[in-house]
Amino acid sequence: MPETVLVEPQYLPPIEFFCAILEARDIHIEAEEHYTKQTYRNRCYIRGANKVLPLSIPVINGNRKIFMKDIKVDHDQKWANEHWRSIQSAYGKAPFYEFFSDYFEREFQKRHKFLIDLNEQMLTICLKLLKLQKSVERTKSYHKQPEGGILDLRGIISPKEDYTKRQIYQPAEYIQVFGKDFAANLSIIDLLMNEGPNAITIVTKSLIKE
Repeated sequence: MPETVLVEPQYLPPIEFFCAILEARDIHIEAEEHYTKQTYRNRCYIRGANKVLPLSIPVINGNRKIFMKDIKVDHDQKWANEHWRSIQSAYGKAPFYEFFSDYFEREFQKRHKFLIDLNEQMLTICLKLLKLQKSVERTKSYHKQPEGGILDLRGIISPKEDYTKRQIYQPAEYIQVFGKDFAANLSIIDLLMNEGPNAITIVTKSLIKE
């Protein structure tokens, strides 16, 4: 496994994302490519009472060719309150909600101007709660082909294609608050709220070894 992985900044990424970066030492976040709609850059999936729920962050001028580092969050829409209420409803009774909820709630309250800032801070929180010590830095220029030794995962982990199409993640099931059937590859927040310190064990078990 390369020491460095290159990924796009994702919003509360799925478990598959953490499988992909698990064995890397350094994480490079791509800041210099154009923003792409309908990706994990501005959406995640959680387990609600009746179904899997998508949470999507509205952005300004998402249809235009704008660099990821320059994409602004649309705070005219009250998305942050809606997302936090959904997370509260989904995980308020989860075993580790009371231990972890403050970390995420504080971030929602900050009203980050740029999407990449929000995503990077959420990633930092998730790495901390998983007890994964990794260097996280943004790219300063765009390279279609990264330098040798860097694993390019940009655009690989996509909600448009089922995780079974990729050889990164295989579900290690855990108990979820809602639903009789296990919902795989949800946002890492689902795993953290349900499993707490054991979450990293689940991520490790979920990684497909080459």
